[in-house]
Amino acid sequence: MKVQYQPKQQYLLNTFLLFFIFHAMQVGIGIQAFERIIFSEAKQDAWISVVLAGIFSHVVVYIMIKTLQINGTSDIYGIQITVYGKWIGKILNCFFIFYCLLAFMIILKNYIEVLQTWIFPTVPTWLFSVSILLLVIYGFTGGIRVIVGVCFFSFILSIWMLGLIGYPLRYSELNHLLPIMETNIVSIIKGTHKMTLTIIGFEILYVVYPFLKEKDKVQKFAHLGIAATNILYLLLMLLSIIYFSPGQLEKTIWPSLTLFKIIKLPFIERIEYVIITFWLLIILPNLLLYLWAAIQGVKRTFGKKSKWVLLIFILFIFIPSLFFNSRININRLNHYFSIIAFYIVFCYPFILYALSLIRKKLTSTMEKMQ
Repeated sequence: MKVQYQPKQQYLLNTFLLFFIFHAMQVGIGIQAFERIIFSEAKQDAWISVVLAGIFSHVVVYIMIKTLQINGTSDIYGIQITVYGKWIGKILNCFFIFYCLLAFMIILKNYIEVLQTWIFPTVPTWLFSVSILLLVIYGFTGGIRVIVGVCFFSFILSIWMLGLIGYPLRYSELNHLLPIMETNIVSIIKGTHKMTLTIIGFEILYVVYPFLKEKDKVQKFAHLGIAATNILYLLLMLLSIIYFSPGQLEKTIWPSLTLFKIIKLPFIERIEYVIITFWLLIILPNLLLYLWAAIQGVKRTFGKKSKWVLLIFILFIFIPSLFFNSRININRLNHYFSIIAFYIVFCYPFILYALSLIRKKLTSTMEKMQ
């Protein structure tokens, strides 16, 4: 495979679109339930855990971009071949491909569970899976520019939901935030760690980077995208703490969706039904980009055509998705995936950066000696 990768001109993207890519990738299925998970660890100081997770995300993204800049126009698949060698690099590429497919399945399963719990309890899982996967296949065939376009419109068309935040504020109690810093630092750190499943998604930068036109603007728009998402999560966390009582928040499975239940509009009786069905537009960029990143990995590592790989991956996702139907199994799946994601997204970039830096210095030293 070619370590340096320069896509064709017609596939290049304006760098400002990275803002929408990051926001679309981070705001997915995790936003519906993260408050309960963080609150169970950090209590009323859960908002501090959200802030710390956001700060650490900025640090990781900075390291990712530095790693990519060291390696020119390469993506993670080329970088790992360069750093580790052909065979170890290909094995690690396979791990990253598997991670992207697993992330796809996690998002799909969690969304189907919400649909079945709130709106369509009698509709079988396979029907939802087939319907969503067909939509993903249709979107994927449009290529990376169409996929990024979906990210853009997902952001634009979902802004209206922010206007609904005012309704729960009428019944909020600010004293639920007090006393501040009562929770010990260990619990706050645990809450920060539990944010993993919610804020991942920015690792897609490792694959998208070669397609961006103005490489010097990547830091700017990447951090703007991260900041926008972190502010959104902080607002939702604060709103959930002041709206729910501590006992309610610990027992509410999907706090973000429950917040919308109190909203009554003259033309829509159950606004949460509209939001849940509309949520497909929000998770669609997640599914498209994770699938694209996995297929891009096969193309970059093994040079295989995406047509047949796409069909194999869809079956690989569809068949296992039929066997995780209970809340206990889905929670267990989410738990194990969050552990994997923590090491891949938040730990591995530092290792890859250090190895890339060492390799660069060794290469420059050898060139000087020659």
